[in-house]
Amino acid sequence: MPLMLKQLVLTGSTLRAQPLENKARIAAGVKDQVWPLIASGQFKPIIHSSFLLAEASKGHALMETNQHIGKIILEN
Repeated sequence: MPLMLKQLVLTGSTLRAQPLENKARIAAGVKDQVWPLIASGQFKPIIHSSFLLAEASKGHALMETNQHIGKIILEN
């Protein structure tokens, strides 16, 4: 919710097209700045629901509705 209240935008990207030195710099930044937040519990992903792998079609159907907020997890 703080993200929305502050009108912030979170953007994702792929690193495939990046030069190797950029990938290394970004990975080092994630290791130094992001992983400590995850390890301390300050940052947690939002999990909407979990499905067994055999029920993957149910998870996919939920995803297609766009009615979820957070991750849809498939478990083995």
